[in-house]
Amino acid sequence: MVNTATPFYRKKSFISLIVAILIVIIIASGFIRTSNKLATKEQDVEAQLGQVQTVLQRRADLIPNLVNAVKGQQKQEKEVYGEISKARTEYYNSQKKYSDSNNTNDKVKALDEQSKSLNVLVGSIKEAYPNLASSNTMHDLIVQMEGTENRISVERNKYNRVAREYNNQVVKFPGSIVAGMTGHQKINYFSADTSAQKAPSVNF
Repeated sequence: MVNTATPFYRKKSFISLIVAILIVIIIASGFIRTSNKLATKEQDVEAQLGQVQTVLQRRADLIPNLVNAVKGQQKQEKEVYGEISKARTEYYNSQKKYSDSNNTNDKVKALDEQSKSLNVLVGSIKEAYPNLASSNTMHDLIVQMEGTENRISVERNKYNRVAREYNNQVVKFPGSIVAGMTGHQKINYFSADTSAQKAPSVNF
């Protein structure tokens, strides 16, 4: 007697199971791929944020030289150096905030504060000594600070670009679903306050 039973691999239940498994695999693969892409974009943002911090630090390192150059040619004024000291303190406080921050948005805020305090530093010197005589030392410092300002602008723009790429991944489907499940959120763009947006011109 011929066995007419349908092979198990032709049964609808088995076929449905295989199809379901394939669908799960496809969805899981898509989830993993999107999650990895979000993580990569997030690392790009963090790396670029570090670049902004680096150029701000370079500018901060130039400030003491600028102050010393002024001290060498001008009588010390207690009020002015009080402002400079205060701005320095604010800068170092914001630097600590950056180091202690656990998320990107807090770091961006801390960098905004750093930029503002550095502008206050340079602005205080500029207003106090508008007619400082030119010298090779001052000229070299001014050139270096102008170059640093350009670097800061370039790195901020790069940060905003990678931040936009990351945010696009977070808000667009299917990334938005994965982002919601993995805790990825939109991050702030670098937007310095009004006083920090204009690079200070040090005209002594």
